[in-house]
Amino acid sequence: MEVVLAEKYGFCAGVRVADKLVRLAAKKGLSGAILGQVVHNESVEREMADLGFPTVHGLEEARAHEGRIVFSAHGVAPSVRHEAASLGLTAIDTTCKFVTDIHREIDRSLADGCFIAVLGQKGHREVIGYTKDLAEDRHGVFYDLDEVRAFPWEAHPKVKVVFQTTLNAERFADHVAEMRRRVPDLRIADTICYATKENQDALRVLCADPSIDAIVIIGGRHSKNTKELVRIAEEAKRTFFVGTAADLDPAALAGLRKVGVSAGASTPDYDVEAVIEALKAIG
Repeated sequence: MEVVLAEKYGFCAGVRVADKLVRLAAKKGLSGAILGQVVHNESVEREMADLGFPTVHGLEEARAHEGRIVFSAHGVAPSVRHEAASLGLTAIDTTCKFVTDIHREIDRSLADGCFIAVLGQKGHREVIGYTKDLAEDRHGVFYDLDEVRAFPWEAHPKVKVVFQTTLNAERFADHVAEMRRRVPDLRIADTICYATKENQDALRVLCADPSIDAIVIIGGRHSKNTKELVRIAEEAKRTFFVGTAADLDPAALAGLRKVGVSAGASTPDYDVEAVIEALKAIG
């Protein structure tokens, strides 16, 4: 089996920084807890726990881990930072630079009188970080086009649109067009992560290759950007979504001559390398 790796794949700069900061803390002999997965990948989560930084889902839990909390690459709302400080927790902040920039963009836009329209998933930790502290009448989160169509935009003449960084902006072109039609002053912030877009574009190159029989996407089951890669691949090729090499089904892959491989922005290099070796062994 011939394996072709996408030109761009895997860890983005923000994830590499988050991963590195936790490793540096562990190397100094520190331990603590991570508020939610540091990145959306189960392999990384297990490794962080082995280094002394398990995942927790509430700030109170961090008190049992040397009173140290790690804010993940997805970022948190200002109120969460204040609560951590009030609990006496020491924070290690691994928030992605792009996410921090969006928080600042939202603050500036609110001060300028804008209504904030976040195109993303309501339950995604990145989006929760943006919106947790915002007044209900100053923002909205939209994912489905029907939600945009049903919203009373006429009550909001000035709107700033920001995107969840891991999304495919092209998928939301109709959402933006609907808002442009109904909002007199619509402003669009370019908040799609460049690494996410590069991974998607590189995957499309693989999908356009007629000699490739199937695509294997590697990533965490909770990773939105990985799921977006899966969606893109499924529109063009037979697609396999795996977390690690252990998830590969040799019987399902038997007979394939050439396979393309890509990985989400939170997928570590060692998982990619292991999957490639396993695919070659199947061949």
